[in-house]
Amino acid sequence: MLDIPLRVRVDVETLLAAQNDMGVCDAFEQYAPVGKPDAMNAPHPSKVAGIDATVPSPAHTVAPATPGGSAVPSPNAPGLVLQDRLAGWVSDLTTLHELTERLARTDALADALQELLRAGAALVGARRGLVVLEPADGLGPDTTIGLGLARADLGHIETVPRSAMSYGRILDGLPGGDGEIAQPDLMSEDGLDPRHREVAARLGYAACYALPLSTDAAGRLGAAVWLYDEPAEPAERQRHLVGLYTRYATEHLARLLEVERTRACMRTMAEELLPSRLPRMAGVQLAARHRTGPRGGGDWYDALPLPDAALGLAVGSVTGAGPSAVAAMGRLRASLRAYAVMEGEDPVAVLSDLELLLRLTEPARSATALFAYCEPALRKITLAGAGHTPPLLIGDRRTEFVETSVSAPLGMLACWEAPSVELTAEAGETVLLYTDGLLHRTGDPTDRAFARLHAAAAGVPRAIRHDPDAVVDHVLRTVLPDGLDRADSEEDVVLLAARFE
Repeated sequence: MLDIPLRVRVDVETLLAAQNDMGVCDAFEQYAPVGKPDAMNAPHPSKVAGIDATVPSPAHTVAPATPGGSAVPSPNAPGLVLQDRLAGWVSDLTTLHELTERLARTDALADALQELLRAGAALVGARRGLVVLEPADGLGPDTTIGLGLARADLGHIETVPRSAMSYGRILDGLPGGDGEIAQPDLMSEDGLDPRHREVAARLGYAACYALPLSTDAAGRLGAAVWLYDEPAEPAERQRHLVGLYTRYATEHLARLLEVERTRACMRTMAEELLPSRLPRMAGVQLAARHRTGPRGGGDWYDALPLPDAALGLAVGSVTGAGPSAVAAMGRLRASLRAYAVMEGEDPVAVLSDLELLLRLTEPARSATALFAYCEPALRKITLAGAGHTPPLLIGDRRTEFVETSVSAPLGMLACWEAPSVELTAEAGETVLLYTDGLLHRTGDPTDRAFARLHAAAAGVPRAIRHDPDAVVDHVLRTVLPDGLDRADSEEDVVLLAARFE
């Protein structure tokens, strides 16, 4: 024996060390034994899907040249065969490492699903695909995302009977749906559903390959399907690679799914602690908008009928974020409602009682608040604020901030006190209350954010000024353009508008 096997052993040990660094050591053990030929290092055959050009192909060695310059092939040399195979493994593992790194950088469920589709398409040599997220526990979220497929294309696919689609057999646990499903030539397949045949011809795909998305802990999460333009199917090597990748991706999706569910739960809790509907009263029209961050925040609003045909309007913000802030917000809002019913005609007394309660029950927390006592018949408003942003008066002849006295937030001083302010709105004017999250989400300095808000209010078209819902929507879109009002942010946004007739 020559010393080649010794060098091979050294190469194998080096490879294993590299695999441990990449976190995919188990991939090496699942490949075919060295003594058996496989398709990993073979060139891509015709009519079989190949790995996308963006993914590195396995490197191969070249037979050494003789002194005369001619290459002497040695197909049976064990050292060259092993070296060639090891080079292919290293290339495949490098590819998996790069793709899983890209997936790990996604922190949103939709982004992770798109990355799964793109990486899977590159590994199996497909151009299009779709992933159907439908957790088996029924808690959602349920969604379908396409790669290279428009919304209308996904709609066409959904018209095919579910049991006739590979993802449907996987999701519903039908026979043959417990593993990969390859359909290399749909048009020549016996028993293909006529509607499936029609949709495939319309969208121009001739083959598909599907994999379940499931984990031992979370169970079935969904299914991924890749579509080929011509009859084709992934080779054995490609199936192995995409299987390894999908197994890792599903674990990542399971973690993001739990995060998404938690966020949805926080949003639901925050919304349930706010008014389910605004009261209807003669002489005034109301509208409100609330945008909360992914962790849930402490911004809130309220509108409640009071004795003597009066109306109480309130907005506020509790420090912090997450479940504790949401719970504190609920307690503070409930307390303010009680104080408003008892002494709403004196907004200063309402906020004084609220400050005392906050200081005694939650000494580590502070809050801002603004309470307005409205008499719709007289269009008269008496308000007081504690560290809160001033209201904005929007009308045909004026758009101006209401001058309020400077005051500290609740819980910041030993005893809160500030004078109230009275104003009278003209017929058709709207009073806009809001939280400072509206200003903070702009990313501008405070003075420029206030200027942006004033310009947005002054620019409300006359044709919609009679509708408070249209007014708050216009202000929200203008102050926070390009989806900033919907984007994830630690800042909550609240707007409450009252138009006096």
